[in-house]
Formats: sequence, C-alpha cells, structure tokens
Amino acid sequence: MIELRGIRKSFAGHEVLHGVDVVVPEGQVTALIGPSGSGKSTLLRCVNLLDAPDAGRLTLGEETLEFQPGRHPARPAVQRIRQQTGMVFQNFQLFPHQTAVQNVMEGLVTVKGWSRDRARERALGLLDKVGLLEKADAWPSSLSGGQQQRVAIARALAPEPRVLLCDEPTSALDPGLAAEVVAVLADLAAEGMTMLMATHDLRLAAQIARQTVFLQDGAVIESGPSAELFRNPRDPRTQRFVATLKADTAA
Repeated sequence: MIELRGIRKSFAGHEVLHGVDVVVPEGQVTALIGPSGSGKSTLLRCVNLLDAPDAGRLTLGEETLEFQPGRHPARPAVQRIRQQTGMVFQNFQLFPHQTAVQNVMEGLVTVKGWSRDRARERALGLLDKVGLLEKADAWPSSLSGGQQQRVAIARALAPEPRVLLCDEPTSALDPGLAAEVVAVLADLAAEGMTMLMATHDLRLAAQIARQTVFLQDGAVIESGPSAELFRNPRDPRTQRFVATLKADTAA
C-alpha cells in the first residue's frame, strides 16, 4: 500500500530523514518506534505531504511521486495522495467551536461537497463505530482525552481513506484513556485497515502492529515482525530502546 524509498527531509539545513526505506503492506499495521527526534512524525507528514520530501520516492496505492531538491510535486498529484490518507494527531486537534458530530462532518461538507444531512448521517455512523454516538452533540471541552481522540479517529475515517496515519495516538492520555483508543484501533486493524503509526506505546505496537520499524537519528536501524523485534532485537540500539520501553510499561 505504501512504499517509501530513499526519503530525505531537511529543515533549516538540518537533515531529519536520511534516505528512509519503509514498506507498509495493504491491510496491515506498521508501527514506527524510536526516541524523540528520530524522525517518526516527520516521516508520517511526508507520507501525506504535509511536509513534502526533499528527495526519494513515495508510492501510495497506484500513485507514485518522485522528489528532487527545489522541485515541488504537482498539486493534483498531492491531492490524490491526500485523498487516500487520514491523519490522527497526538493532540486531537478538534475544532473547539464545533460539536463532536460537526467535527466529523466538516471535511465531508467543505472538502467533498456533501450535503449536511448526508455528512451528518455518516458522521453519526462513525461516532457509533468508535463508541461515542451518545456524545454526538457534545463540545470537545466536555470530553475526556480518550473521547476526543476517538472523535479524531472518526473524523480521519470519514472520507474513507485507504490508509490511516497515526502520530502518537495515545501519548497524551493516561493508561485508562489510552486503552479506549487502543481498543478502537485494534478493531480497525481486525477489519483490515492499513495503518502506519508512530508510537511510544509498547502495548499498542505489540497488540496491533504486524511489523515494527525502529528509527533513530532519521534512519531505519531495524525492522521486522513486531513479536520478533520486541522479543529478540538484533541491533544494540534497538535492544536498548526496547528495554527502555518495557521498563516504562512495567512501571
């Protein structure tokens, strides 16, 4: 579903991604793990072109883009990539002046041109899917963090993306609220949703990710089946990081 080859990205002369290669199979979940500043969030933003790579190649479904320094991809190609992705952010990013159902409806109405009645019907169905139908008319400020993130997941699913990109979807939540979000993502994984997620949550990665990629300093250090990578990492850098995650989880 997603193939990244030689992806490079710099900000203000500092290279954050150093020729990253990642393949995300269709219908599976891939987790990106690594210390803060390793490039996980930047890589996600490169996939849906919130930040266009400086070099490399991105394939998403049947769409392939080549990147070169100083050259921006054509707008129609960017739109075709973005139409295939949904993004879930660490801090929810709901519109505070809109109710839960209005947040889910917004993109369908303003981007896709749906009628409000049609958009509301789909939004209510998605809120039901994430267990929040009774909160449809609640304001974000009245929702817990876990509930806000579940609304954000419903919003990302609204336009029926082929890929769900999740940037630390549980890191802003305490363990109890994080469990609500993990349950929703696990259901999506069981339904065959293709997902690429950056996470520090070992339980999340181990529970739903078929494969895990360890990034450090903007480069892929190790990747493989999640169970194998967590149980028996090969590279000493991966070993140290996984040991830290396990210690944090145990605590």
